[in-house]
Amino acid sequence: MKNLFLLLSMALIAGLYSCKPAEKKSEDAPLIEKQAITLNSDLMTPEVLWSFGRLSEPELSPDKQTIVYGVTYYDVAQNKGNRELYTIGTDGQNPKRITSTKFSEYQAMWTPDGKKIVFMSAESGSMQIWEMSPDGKNRKQVTDIENGINGFKYAPDMTKVLFTAEVQQEKQHQDLYAGLPKATGRIYNDLMYRHWDTWVQSYSHIFIADLTSVKITGGTDIMVNEPYESPLMPFGGMEQINWSPDSKIIAYTCRKKKGVEYAKSTNSDIFLYEPEGAKTTNITEGMMGYDVAPVFSPDGKKIAWQSMERDGYESDKNRLFVYDIESKTKTDFTRDFDQNAESPAWADDNKSVYFISDYHATDEIYRLDISDGKITKITEGIHNYTGVIPAGDRLIATRMSMSMPVELYSVDPVTGKDTQITTTNKDILDQLAIARVEQRWIKTTDNKDMHSWIIYPPHFDPAKKYPTLLFCEGGPQSTVSQFWSYRWNFQMMAANGYIIVAPNRRGLPGFGQAWNEQISGDYGGQNMLDYLSAIDAMTKEPYVNKDKLGCIGASYGGFSVYWLAGNHNKRFKAFISHDGMFNLEAQYLETEEMWFVNWDLGGPFWDKNNKVAQRSYASSPHRFVQNWDTPILCIHGENDYRIVATQGMQAFNAAILRGIPAELLYFPDENHWVLKPQNGILWQRTFFNWLDRWLK
Repeated sequence: MKNLFLLLSMALIAGLYSCKPAEKKSEDAPLIEKQAITLNSDLMTPEVLWSFGRLSEPELSPDKQTIVYGVTYYDVAQNKGNRELYTIGTDGQNPKRITSTKFSEYQAMWTPDGKKIVFMSAESGSMQIWEMSPDGKNRKQVTDIENGINGFKYAPDMTKVLFTAEVQQEKQHQDLYAGLPKATGRIYNDLMYRHWDTWVQSYSHIFIADLTSVKITGGTDIMVNEPYESPLMPFGGMEQINWSPDSKIIAYTCRKKKGVEYAKSTNSDIFLYEPEGAKTTNITEGMMGYDVAPVFSPDGKKIAWQSMERDGYESDKNRLFVYDIESKTKTDFTRDFDQNAESPAWADDNKSVYFISDYHATDEIYRLDISDGKITKITEGIHNYTGVIPAGDRLIATRMSMSMPVELYSVDPVTGKDTQITTTNKDILDQLAIARVEQRWIKTTDNKDMHSWIIYPPHFDPAKKYPTLLFCEGGPQSTVSQFWSYRWNFQMMAANGYIIVAPNRRGLPGFGQAWNEQISGDYGGQNMLDYLSAIDAMTKEPYVNKDKLGCIGASYGGFSVYWLAGNHNKRFKAFISHDGMFNLEAQYLETEEMWFVNWDLGGPFWDKNNKVAQRSYASSPHRFVQNWDTPILCIHGENDYRIVATQGMQAFNAAILRGIPAELLYFPDENHWVLKPQNGILWQRTFFNWLDRWLK
């Protein structure tokens, strides 16, 4: 479940990279825009958090002078958001809003000649490609594809466009449905009938069409008769598909497996498709893990991509590979680099590749020099860079932290000095008292040094005693880095008068692969001791009220809460678990991608000869319910198919049956996250109502 948090804490959680069609808004619905906010207090509230604009998807113009990007604002009363487009110079000058509609605009980018901006909108009823002038005028619909599209990219020579669209699966047992037009039952005979939050009835294919002066109504399916998807569900986007600079090749990511084989494997590959001749070549054949996000060098001679080595292991080291098209050779440039490499981007001169890597709980920009393989760290600070775009003598990057949501920065590629060029939320941030965030290294039970973030309430007074929360990270293998979340927001927690202890326990990247891998097959082991080391160390501080400790977390963090509820030896006075695994035996058969439970739990619970698996199931939280003695809030969404809602219901029922104060916050229309504004505010209010009840 690494993708769950590592990718989405920077993407979906922050409101980014959504390419799903937006709900069509009625013509008389109010236009959702940024509102002038005057706060009654300098402390964060749920309503203030949902008033922040969420910046995403910056794209650089071909002349490298202007950036187009989107900002989403939410209207709580309408319970929805709207995304508008803006442009700004790479020097931070001439900011302009270029759209003002009731229909969100997505995936905005420049035409290769720089004369227009193209984007997706559901203005006509389904998601289609549109064009407009850089000032937002002369809006024109380009495609009219039945049922809409998911994403697109223009060929560099502007003769063709590729787009992704859904291809319906054939209904099984057609004869059984004869004369039953209102029957809603679905018949399945293999695995992967649902994925994350969707019942699988189609797969995304890549299509090519000629760019014409009339609306495009169809295209050539380059994956015809293949029951596979590209990009990869559920988090893959158009970064997984790219044109070569000469428009002669499409590189795309695909996992060409189905059913049980798909459910058990992470083995995706990079394929090269040549429209002339319809030839497809697999350039990563024999490479067994995730291979994703191919990027051509500007001269078209090389391709860089992210690669994992082992099949079935989604949290393997993310390596940076480069393929030489002429010689057909592949090189791992991160063989001696004990960190992950994400989001590769070629420099304009073809001589280097910039990428993002997590080291000691911050995500920084690095540069790989192709000639000698040297890797150089460019930036340093208490922040997370989430993407980088080379722009001549500077880099354009997105950056966030625990203290500020995503903004655009200009970065000097030599010194790493950065300059903020957008100020989307300055008016709100200037009115808030921002909590102090500090790093601390804590000794573990096996005498290792463990990094932790400590977040203090605004107006912190060391002479006072504060209730304190232990934050348990999800993933399980995703770093507690400098992320800004619209749910697990540390500024919000601190504003409510809590100190937060957020340890980078065993099983997280950024501290070497050995530290990251320790957790697999040891869910109830050393990483749980790491959590206790962190909270025990902080209780020695005079400003921590050791009689008012809470423990909170989601996903694997929710599992951690359930496990600690039965093994905390009366340290905590309140627990909150969101989407947590409670019964690991049930989890093995309820989840959808089997590679995850096979790798992390060691295999099925019925394999009595598998010592790793048996150790995992022996540490299942439900086996320690007899020890529960502390109030607990369980939260779950019905549309979460990775960790199904009955896991939370089991935990809640167990607490009630044992006479332990408990609440269940159940969302019938949310998945592994809480994405609707009113549900998000209800989540925050319930969260702090529960904590305040038991810790204040």
